[in-house]
Amino acid sequence: SNHTRVTEFIMQGLFDHPHHQGLFFGLFLCLYTAVVMGNSLIIVAIVLHPPLHTPMYFFIANLATLDIMCSSSVLPKMMKNLMQEKKTISFDGCMAQVFAFTLSGGIELMLLTIMSYDRYVAICHPLRYVNLMTKRICISLAIGVWAVGVVNSVVNTLIMLRLDFCGPNLIQHFFCEIPPVLALSCSSIYLNQVMMILADIFLAMGNFMLTTVSYSFIIITILKIRSSKGKQRAFSTCSSHLLVVTLFYSSIIYTYIRPTSSYSLDKDKLVAIMYTLVTPILNPLIYSLRNRDIKMAFRKISPFAM
Repeated sequence: SNHTRVTEFIMQGLFDHPHHQGLFFGLFLCLYTAVVMGNSLIIVAIVLHPPLHTPMYFFIANLATLDIMCSSSVLPKMMKNLMQEKKTISFDGCMAQVFAFTLSGGIELMLLTIMSYDRYVAICHPLRYVNLMTKRICISLAIGVWAVGVVNSVVNTLIMLRLDFCGPNLIQHFFCEIPPVLALSCSSIYLNQVMMILADIFLAMGNFMLTTVSYSFIIITILKIRSSKGKQRAFSTCSSHLLVVTLFYSSIIYTYIRPTSSYSLDKDKLVAIMYTLVTPILNPLIYSLRNRDIKMAFRKISPFAM
């Protein structure tokens, strides 16, 4: 049968308070600026300060890049819609947003796993760290992670492009995420659901299990250390990363490790704010507040920094 293809989607938005849109715009503009500035400062410090040219900081720079990408794929369009009466996004723009957001999320899952492995080697096999985490190995791991993330995002976006959207075009969210967009399709989404399940298994659950295994060995090794100072020093090397992992996975697991039919609008909006805005703001703070090397790099870059 003939269908009229949807050329644009209407976004429900984040808030239902039209009289306070300007206030919300200002708030999110400040928070988005903090995301970009905080993570950019981390990247610049790692690049310009030679003592930070180590595997751990190399991966932190990659993480900061992903945080900027994740927030930038969602927040600018959301802030623009806050100032418009009709909150719309073109079909192509929606698919681009799905691609960019899926890309940043998939890569971050794998990157956090590699960072967990880096901490595992540093604490459990310190004498072999230099040989197991060489510059060549780290670059290869980063390239592999980005390549897998691109493939995953391309596949999920392409199979979404084949769908027909011919009925309602109201996305019950403030950005184009896979579950709410699939809910609007008037064709079979079976293949999309299969790909989401595979991504849940191999990307989300797989990386979660690997991260859990790494930290299990780390905790066992730390408990074997006799001196309290030694335990505290060992734990301090991975505490920041463990906090970042906890923040990220707590929101991702709630959003994706469940059937599409159980999609809940209000709760998912709050969780989405966590991993598109709150986590990218907190990550630079977590990695810098208790880190002497990064603080020293900040002082070298700017006398006003920390």
